[in-house]
Amino acid sequence: MKRVEFRLSMPNVGSWNGKWTSSAKNYSLVINLANKKCEELGIGPNGKYWHHSWDDGWGAGITARIMFKGEKKPKSDGFCGYDWMVYNIIDHNSPYNKDNV
Repeated sequence: MKRVEFRLSMPNVGSWNGKWTSSAKNYSLVINLANKKCEELGIGPNGKYWHHSWDDGWGAGITARIMFKGEKKPKSDGFCGYDWMVYNIIDHNSPYNKDNV
């Protein structure tokens, strides 16, 4: 079993000023995953990155990394309502739902 930290970013911003007002927040989610699941998802020593795009120009980045043994879980501001992407990644190795993979 490994503790995996998923972190959210918005590398593509479709706002009028090109900024994401929440960029300074730490949106992370820590989930325990079986070693086999980490291998299936390709989460190795350098982590793994997924991208989700919307038609309006916005795009989310989700980075996963295996936490070190004994490492404390980081203080999180939640996952900005996008935790469904993490569960899609766990289930389908994609931030999109199974119908869009």
